[in-house]
Amino acid sequence: MADRPVTDAPVHVRPLHRGDDLAPSLDLAQRAFGTFSAADGERRLAAGGPVVDAGRFFGALRDGGLIGTALFHNMTQWWHGRAVPMAGVAGVTVAPEARGAGTGRALTAAVLAEIEARGYPLSALYPATAPLYRSFGYEIAGGRYQVTLPSRSLRRLLPPETGPDAGQDTMRRAGPADAAEISAVIERSYSAARVSGPVNHDLVTSALLLDDEDVYCYLSDDAFVCYGWSPRHEITVYFSVACTPAAIRAVWSLIASHASIAETVHAVAGPADPVGWLTAEPDARLRRTGAWMLRVISAPAAVAARGFPAGLRVSVPLTLADPQFPANAGTWRLTVADGRGTLTRGPEDRGAALRLGPRGLAALYAGTPLATLRMAGLASEGDPAADAALDAAFAATPYMLDHF
Repeated sequence: MADRPVTDAPVHVRPLHRGDDLAPSLDLAQRAFGTFSAADGERRLAAGGPVVDAGRFFGALRDGGLIGTALFHNMTQWWHGRAVPMAGVAGVTVAPEARGAGTGRALTAAVLAEIEARGYPLSALYPATAPLYRSFGYEIAGGRYQVTLPSRSLRRLLPPETGPDAGQDTMRRAGPADAAEISAVIERSYSAARVSGPVNHDLVTSALLLDDEDVYCYLSDDAFVCYGWSPRHEITVYFSVACTPAAIRAVWSLIASHASIAETVHAVAGPADPVGWLTAEPDARLRRTGAWMLRVISAPAAVAARGFPAGLRVSVPLTLADPQFPANAGTWRLTVADGRGTLTRGPEDRGAALRLGPRGLAALYAGTPLATLRMAGLASEGDPAADAALDAAFAATPYMLDHF
Protein backbone atom coordinates (compact mmCIF):
# COMPACT_ATOMS: atom_id res chain seq x y z
CA MET A 1 0.00 0.00 0.00
CA ALA A 2 2.88 2.41 0.78
CA ASP A 3 4.06 2.41 -2.84
CA ARG A 4 0.70 3.28 -4.35
CA PRO A 5 0.07 6.88 -5.44
CA VAL A 6 -2.62 8.74 -3.52
CA THR A 7 -4.31 9.80 -6.76
CA ASP A 8 -4.50 8.64 -10.36
CA ALA A 9 -4.18 12.20 -11.72
CA PRO A 10 -1.62 12.46 -14.53
CA VAL A 11 1.90 13.71 -13.86
CA HIS A 12 3.33 16.47 -16.04
CA VAL A 13 7.12 16.92 -16.24
CA ARG A 14 8.50 20.26 -17.47
CA PRO A 15 11.27 22.78 -16.79
CA LEU A 16 10.47 25.01 -13.83
CA HIS A 17 10.53 28.81 -14.12
CA ARG A 18 11.08 31.78 -11.80
CA GLY A 19 7.32 32.27 -11.73
CA ASP A 20 6.83 28.83 -10.19
CA ASP A 21 6.76 28.43 -6.42
CA LEU A 22 10.13 26.76 -5.78
CA ALA A 23 9.77 26.53 -1.99
CA PRO A 24 8.20 23.04 -2.19
CA SER A 25 11.44 21.79 -3.78
CA LEU A 26 13.16 22.39 -0.41
CA ASP A 27 10.56 20.24 1.35
CA LEU A 28 11.10 17.49 -1.24
CA ALA A 29 14.87 17.69 -0.74
CA GLN A 30 14.46 17.45 3.03
CA ARG A 31 12.19 14.42 2.75
CA ALA A 32 14.52 12.76 0.21
CA PHE A 33 17.97 13.50 1.64
CA GLY A 34 17.48 14.52 5.29
CA THR A 35 17.08 17.79 7.14
CA PHE A 36 19.18 20.90 6.66
CA SER A 37 19.18 24.29 8.31
CA ALA A 38 17.19 27.31 7.18
CA ALA A 39 20.44 28.92 6.02
CA ASP A 40 21.24 25.84 3.94
CA GLY A 41 17.77 26.08 2.44
CA GLU A 42 18.30 29.69 1.43
CA ARG A 43 21.64 28.74 -0.16
CA ARG A 44 19.95 25.93 -2.08
CA LEU A 45 17.34 28.30 -3.46
CA ALA A 46 19.99 30.88 -4.40
CA ALA A 47 22.16 28.26 -6.09
CA GLY A 48 19.13 26.93 -7.94
CA GLY A 49 18.25 30.29 -9.48
CA PRO A 50 20.76 30.14 -12.36
CA VAL A 51 19.84 26.49 -13.00
CA VAL A 52 16.17 27.47 -13.27
CA ASP A 53 17.01 30.40 -15.55
CA ALA A 54 19.01 28.06 -17.80
CA GLY A 55 16.10 25.62 -18.13
CA ARG A 56 17.99 22.84 -16.33
CA PHE A 57 15.66 22.41 -13.33
CA PHE A 58 12.71 20.06 -14.00
CA GLY A 59 9.60 19.51 -11.94
CA ALA A 60 7.01 16.75 -11.89
CA LEU A 61 3.59 18.27 -11.18
CA ARG A 62 0.31 16.61 -10.33
CA ASP A 63 -2.88 18.61 -9.79
CA GLY A 64 -0.68 21.70 -9.91
CA GLY A 65 1.47 20.56 -6.97
CA LEU A 66 5.19 19.75 -7.15
CA ILE A 67 5.77 16.05 -6.40
CA GLY A 68 9.28 15.60 -7.84
CA THR A 69 12.34 17.43 -9.11
CA ALA A 70 15.51 16.79 -11.09
CA LEU A 71 18.18 19.08 -12.46
CA PHE A 72 21.52 18.98 -14.22
CA HIS A 73 24.62 21.12 -13.84
CA ASN A 74 26.65 22.53 -16.70
CA MET A 75 30.05 20.96 -16.01
CA THR A 76 33.34 19.94 -17.57
CA GLN A 77 34.89 16.56 -16.80
CA TRP A 78 38.49 15.57 -17.45
CA TRP A 79 39.40 12.29 -19.14
CA HIS A 80 43.11 11.56 -19.46
CA GLY A 81 43.79 15.27 -19.09
CA ARG A 82 41.30 16.50 -21.70
CA ALA A 83 38.17 18.48 -20.91
CA VAL A 84 34.84 16.96 -21.97
CA PRO A 85 31.50 18.81 -21.58
CA MET A 86 29.39 16.90 -19.03
CA ALA A 87 25.89 17.25 -17.58
CA GLY A 88 25.91 16.47 -13.85
CA VAL A 89 22.47 15.17 -12.85
CA ALA A 90 21.42 15.98 -9.28
CA GLY A 91 18.49 16.75 -7.00
CA VAL A 92 16.32 13.86 -8.21
CA THR A 93 13.52 13.74 -5.64
CA VAL A 94 10.04 12.24 -5.49
CA ALA A 95 7.57 12.86 -2.69
CA PRO A 96 7.27 9.70 -0.54
CA GLU A 97 3.52 9.50 -1.10
CA ALA A 98 4.04 9.65 -4.89
CA ARG A 99 6.68 6.94 -5.21
CA GLY A 100 6.15 3.74 -7.10
CA ALA A 101 4.17 5.32 -9.94
CA GLY A 102 7.00 6.04 -12.40
CA THR A 103 7.62 9.68 -11.50
CA GLY A 104 11.35 9.13 -11.07
CA ARG A 105 11.55 7.47 -14.48
CA ALA A 106 9.61 10.30 -16.10
CA LEU A 107 11.93 12.91 -14.57
CA THR A 108 15.07 11.01 -15.59
CA ALA A 109 13.81 10.54 -19.14
CA ALA A 110 12.97 14.23 -19.49
CA VAL A 111 16.34 15.34 -18.13
CA LEU A 112 18.26 12.94 -20.39
CA ALA A 113 16.32 14.10 -23.44
CA GLU A 114 17.27 17.71 -22.67
CA ILE A 115 20.91 16.74 -22.05
CA GLU A 116 21.06 15.06 -25.46
CA ALA A 117 19.33 18.00 -27.14
CA ARG A 118 21.97 20.37 -25.75
CA GLY A 119 24.82 18.28 -27.18
CA TYR A 120 26.53 17.02 -24.02
CA PRO A 121 28.71 13.98 -24.81
CA LEU A 122 28.57 12.71 -21.22
CA SER A 123 26.44 12.74 -18.09
CA ALA A 124 27.37 11.72 -14.55
CA LEU A 125 25.58 11.43 -11.22
CA TYR A 126 25.83 10.16 -7.67
CA PRO A 127 23.12 7.49 -7.39
CA ALA A 128 20.75 7.22 -4.46
CA THR A 129 19.51 4.06 -6.17
CA ALA A 130 21.48 2.37 -8.93
CA PRO A 131 18.79 0.19 -10.62
CA LEU A 132 16.87 3.22 -11.93
CA TYR A 133 19.94 4.80 -13.48
CA ARG A 134 21.30 1.53 -14.83
CA SER A 135 18.02 1.07 -16.66
CA PHE A 136 18.84 4.36 -18.44
CA GLY A 137 22.38 3.27 -19.37
CA TYR A 138 24.42 4.71 -16.50
CA GLU A 139 27.11 2.54 -14.94
CA ILE A 140 29.51 2.82 -11.99
CA ALA A 141 32.59 4.64 -13.27
CA GLY A 142 34.61 5.96 -10.34
CA GLY A 143 34.74 6.90 -6.70
CA ARG A 144 35.06 9.77 -4.29
CA TYR A 145 37.90 9.34 -1.79
CA GLN A 146 38.95 10.78 1.54
CA VAL A 147 42.42 10.90 3.06
CA THR A 148 42.69 11.11 6.85
CA LEU A 149 45.94 11.87 8.62
CA PRO A 150 47.21 13.49 11.84
CA SER A 151 47.96 17.16 11.30
CA ARG A 152 51.40 16.72 12.91
CA SER A 153 52.42 14.73 9.80
CA LEU A 154 52.06 17.88 7.72
CA ARG A 155 54.27 20.07 9.88
CA ARG A 156 57.44 18.84 8.23
CA LEU A 157 57.13 17.71 4.61
CA LEU A 158 59.82 15.60 3.01
CA PRO A 159 62.25 17.49 0.74
CA PRO A 160 62.51 16.54 -2.94
CA GLU A 161 64.64 13.47 -3.58
CA THR A 162 65.87 14.78 -6.92
CA GLY A 163 66.40 18.29 -8.23
CA PRO A 164 66.50 21.53 -6.22
CA ASP A 165 64.20 22.24 -3.28
CA ALA A 166 60.85 23.25 -4.75
CA GLY A 167 60.22 25.95 -2.15
CA GLN A 168 56.64 27.10 -1.64
CA ASP A 169 54.07 29.32 -3.27
CA THR A 170 52.41 32.16 -1.39
CA MET A 171 48.70 31.57 -0.74
CA ARG A 172 46.17 34.41 -0.44
CA ARG A 173 42.53 34.53 0.54
CA ALA A 174 40.05 33.90 -2.27
CA GLY A 175 36.34 34.39 -2.83
CA PRO A 176 33.61 34.65 -5.49
CA ALA A 177 35.46 37.40 -7.38
CA ASP A 178 38.31 34.94 -8.01
CA ALA A 179 36.12 32.30 -9.71
CA ALA A 180 37.72 32.71 -13.15
CA GLU A 181 41.27 32.56 -11.80
CA ILE A 182 40.42 29.52 -9.66
CA SER A 183 38.86 27.80 -12.66
CA ALA A 184 42.01 28.40 -14.70
CA VAL A 185 44.20 26.85 -11.99
CA ILE A 186 41.88 23.82 -11.78
CA GLU A 187 42.01 23.32 -15.54
CA ARG A 188 45.82 23.55 -15.66
CA SER A 189 46.15 21.10 -12.78
CA TYR A 190 43.84 18.48 -14.28
CA SER A 191 45.39 18.79 -17.73
CA ALA A 192 48.97 18.50 -16.51
CA ALA A 193 48.22 15.47 -14.32
CA ARG A 194 46.24 13.69 -17.09
CA VAL A 195 43.51 12.89 -14.57
CA SER A 196 40.23 11.13 -15.30
CA GLY A 197 36.95 11.95 -13.59
CA PRO A 198 37.35 15.30 -11.79
CA VAL A 199 34.99 18.09 -12.80
CA ASN A 200 34.85 21.86 -12.97
CA HIS A 201 31.72 24.00 -12.65
CA ASP A 202 30.71 26.94 -14.82
CA LEU A 203 31.79 30.32 -13.41
CA VAL A 204 28.33 31.31 -12.13
CA THR A 205 28.05 28.12 -10.07
CA SER A 206 31.65 28.39 -8.90
CA ALA A 207 31.07 31.89 -7.56
CA LEU A 208 28.00 30.71 -5.64
CA LEU A 209 29.93 27.79 -4.13
CA LEU A 210 32.73 30.13 -3.06
CA ASP A 211 30.28 32.42 -1.28
CA ASP A 212 30.05 30.29 1.87
CA GLU A 213 31.10 31.83 5.18
CA ASP A 214 31.87 28.41 6.67
CA VAL A 215 34.42 27.53 4.00
CA TYR A 216 37.87 29.14 3.85
CA CYS A 217 39.45 29.45 0.41
CA TYR A 218 43.04 30.24 -0.56
CA LEU A 219 44.61 30.74 -3.95
CA SER A 220 48.04 31.15 -5.51
CA ASP A 221 49.19 31.29 -9.11
CA ASP A 222 49.42 27.49 -9.14
CA ALA A 223 47.16 26.19 -6.36
CA PHE A 224 43.72 26.40 -4.81
CA VAL A 225 42.36 24.95 -1.57
CA CYS A 226 39.16 25.31 0.44
CA TYR A 227 38.55 23.82 3.87
CA GLY A 228 36.39 24.11 6.97
CA TRP A 229 36.22 23.18 10.65
CA SER A 230 34.15 20.41 12.17
CA PRO A 231 32.61 20.55 15.67
CA ARG A 232 35.30 18.10 16.84
CA HIS A 233 38.07 20.62 16.10
CA GLU A 234 39.08 18.71 13.00
CA ILE A 235 39.72 20.20 9.58
CA THR A 236 38.15 18.95 6.38
CA VAL A 237 39.77 19.91 3.10
CA TYR A 238 36.85 19.95 0.68
CA PHE A 239 38.85 20.66 -2.45
CA SER A 240 42.50 21.19 -3.39
CA VAL A 241 44.52 21.27 -6.60
CA ALA A 242 48.11 22.21 -7.37
CA CYS A 243 50.12 22.51 -10.57
CA THR A 244 53.70 22.42 -9.24
CA PRO A 245 55.74 20.82 -6.42
CA ALA A 246 56.03 24.24 -4.77
CA ALA A 247 52.26 24.73 -4.95
CA ILE A 248 51.39 21.36 -3.40
CA ARG A 249 53.70 22.11 -0.49
CA ALA A 250 52.08 25.51 -0.05
CA VAL A 251 48.64 23.92 0.17
CA TRP A 252 49.57 21.38 2.83
CA SER A 253 51.72 23.83 4.79
CA LEU A 254 48.70 26.14 5.01
CA ILE A 255 46.62 23.28 6.42
CA ALA A 256 49.46 22.32 8.78
CA SER A 257 49.44 25.82 10.27
CA HIS A 258 46.28 24.76 12.17
CA ALA A 259 47.98 21.79 13.83
CA SER A 260 48.02 23.39 17.29
CA ILE A 261 44.19 23.22 17.33
CA ALA A 262 43.24 20.51 14.84
CA GLU A 263 44.71 17.10 15.58
CA THR A 264 43.20 15.42 12.53
CA VAL A 265 42.84 16.44 8.89
CA HIS A 266 40.31 14.88 6.53
CA ALA A 267 40.76 15.69 2.86
CA VAL A 268 38.70 14.87 -0.20
CA ALA A 269 41.44 13.75 -2.57
CA GLY A 270 42.26 11.56 -5.50
CA PRO A 271 43.63 8.07 -4.81
CA ALA A 272 47.09 9.18 -5.96
CA ASP A 273 47.14 12.61 -4.27
CA PRO A 274 50.79 13.55 -3.60
CA VAL A 275 50.16 14.15 0.12
CA GLY A 276 50.78 10.45 0.78
CA TRP A 277 54.28 10.83 -0.66
CA LEU A 278 55.08 14.10 1.14
CA THR A 279 54.75 12.97 4.75
CA ALA A 280 57.61 11.27 6.61
CA GLU A 281 55.37 8.60 8.14
CA PRO A 282 52.95 6.44 6.11
CA ASP A 283 49.97 7.50 8.20
CA ALA A 284 47.72 8.90 5.47
CA ARG A 285 44.70 6.58 5.35
CA LEU A 286 42.70 6.51 2.12
CA ARG A 287 39.13 5.25 1.90
CA ARG A 288 36.44 5.35 -0.74
CA THR A 289 33.42 7.27 0.52
CA GLY A 290 31.10 6.98 -2.47
CA ALA A 291 30.67 5.98 -6.09
CA TRP A 292 29.41 7.86 -9.11
CA MET A 293 27.96 6.72 -12.41
CA LEU A 294 28.63 7.72 -16.01
CA ARG A 295 26.42 7.75 -19.12
CA VAL A 296 27.76 8.19 -22.66
CA ILE A 297 25.20 10.43 -24.38
CA SER A 298 26.93 10.72 -27.78
CA ALA A 299 29.46 7.98 -28.39
CA PRO A 300 31.31 9.68 -31.31
CA ALA A 301 31.52 13.03 -29.50
CA ALA A 302 32.61 11.44 -26.20
CA VAL A 303 35.42 9.49 -27.87
CA ALA A 304 36.58 12.51 -29.88
CA ALA A 305 36.72 14.73 -26.78
CA ARG A 306 38.52 12.25 -24.50
CA GLY A 307 42.28 12.06 -24.10
CA PHE A 308 44.21 8.85 -24.76
CA PRO A 309 47.82 7.79 -24.09
CA ALA A 310 50.26 9.27 -26.57
CA GLY A 311 52.07 6.79 -28.79
CA LEU A 312 49.31 4.17 -28.58
CA ARG A 313 47.62 2.99 -31.78
CA VAL A 314 44.38 0.98 -31.69
CA SER A 315 41.84 0.09 -34.37
CA VAL A 316 38.91 -2.08 -33.25
CA PRO A 317 35.37 -2.65 -34.59
CA LEU A 318 32.52 -2.13 -32.11
CA THR A 319 28.82 -2.91 -32.26
CA LEU A 320 26.84 -0.69 -29.91
CA ALA A 321 23.26 -1.09 -28.73
CA ASP A 322 21.48 1.88 -27.14
CA PRO A 323 17.67 1.91 -26.91
CA GLN A 324 17.69 5.32 -25.20
CA PHE A 325 19.85 7.05 -27.83
CA PRO A 326 19.55 5.18 -31.15
CA ALA A 327 22.14 7.45 -32.80
CA ASN A 328 24.77 5.53 -30.82
CA ALA A 329 23.62 2.14 -32.09
CA GLY A 330 25.24 0.22 -34.93
CA THR A 331 28.67 -0.90 -36.04
CA TRP A 332 31.60 1.46 -35.62
CA ARG A 333 35.35 1.48 -35.90
CA LEU A 334 37.21 2.87 -32.90
CA THR A 335 40.59 4.34 -33.82
CA VAL A 336 43.11 5.72 -31.32
CA ALA A 337 46.29 7.43 -32.52
CA ASP A 338 48.46 10.34 -31.40
CA GLY A 339 46.52 10.75 -28.15
CA ARG A 340 43.16 11.18 -29.92
CA GLY A 341 40.23 8.90 -30.61
CA THR A 342 37.61 8.69 -33.34
CA LEU A 343 34.49 6.59 -33.73
CA THR A 344 33.39 6.26 -37.36
CA ARG A 345 30.70 4.20 -39.00
CA GLY A 346 32.20 0.98 -40.29
CA PRO A 347 31.07 -1.64 -42.79
CA GLU A 348 32.77 -4.44 -40.82
CA ASP A 349 31.10 -7.79 -40.27
CA ARG A 350 29.11 -7.46 -37.07
CA GLY A 351 30.33 -10.88 -35.94
CA ALA A 352 33.91 -9.57 -35.70
CA ALA A 353 33.00 -6.56 -33.56
CA LEU A 354 33.09 -6.22 -29.79
CA ARG A 355 29.49 -5.87 -28.59
CA LEU A 356 28.60 -3.31 -25.92
CA GLY A 357 25.41 -1.85 -24.52
CA PRO A 358 25.25 1.63 -22.97
CA ARG A 359 26.36 0.41 -19.53
CA GLY A 360 29.28 -1.51 -21.01
CA LEU A 361 30.33 1.48 -23.10
CA ALA A 362 30.23 3.78 -20.05
CA ALA A 363 32.32 1.33 -18.02
CA LEU A 364 34.86 0.86 -20.84
CA TYR A 365 35.11 4.65 -21.29
CA ALA A 366 35.92 4.92 -17.57
CA GLY A 367 38.71 2.37 -17.77
CA THR A 368 37.05 -0.85 -16.58
CA PRO A 369 39.10 -3.80 -17.94
CA LEU A 370 37.49 -5.84 -20.72
CA ALA A 371 37.96 -9.02 -18.70
CA THR A 372 35.72 -7.54 -16.01
CA LEU A 373 33.14 -6.38 -18.55
CA ARG A 374 33.03 -9.80 -20.20
CA MET A 375 32.58 -11.60 -16.89
CA ALA A 376 29.83 -9.14 -15.87
CA GLY A 377 27.96 -9.65 -19.13
CA LEU A 378 28.60 -6.08 -20.27
CA ALA A 379 30.78 -7.04 -23.27
CA SER A 380 30.86 -9.99 -25.66
CA GLU A 381 32.19 -11.28 -28.97
CA GLY A 382 34.92 -9.40 -30.81
CA ASP A 383 38.55 -10.45 -30.78
CA PRO A 384 39.76 -11.16 -27.22
CA ALA A 385 43.32 -10.55 -28.46
CA ALA A 386 42.37 -6.88 -28.88
CA ASP A 387 41.22 -6.54 -25.27
CA ALA A 388 44.68 -5.60 -23.99
CA ALA A 389 44.93 -2.77 -26.51
CA LEU A 390 41.52 -1.41 -25.49
CA ASP A 391 42.47 -1.71 -21.81
CA ALA A 392 45.61 0.34 -22.48
CA ALA A 393 43.69 2.95 -24.47
CA PHE A 394 41.02 3.59 -21.82
CA ALA A 395 43.14 2.90 -18.73
CA ALA A 396 42.07 5.20 -15.88
CA THR A 397 41.40 5.38 -12.16
CA PRO A 398 38.50 7.84 -12.24
CA TYR A 399 37.66 9.95 -9.19
CA MET A 400 35.81 13.12 -8.29
CA LEU A 401 36.50 15.76 -5.66
CA ASP A 402 33.09 17.45 -5.99
CA HIS A 403 29.78 16.06 -4.81
CA PHE A 404 26.58 17.27 -6.49
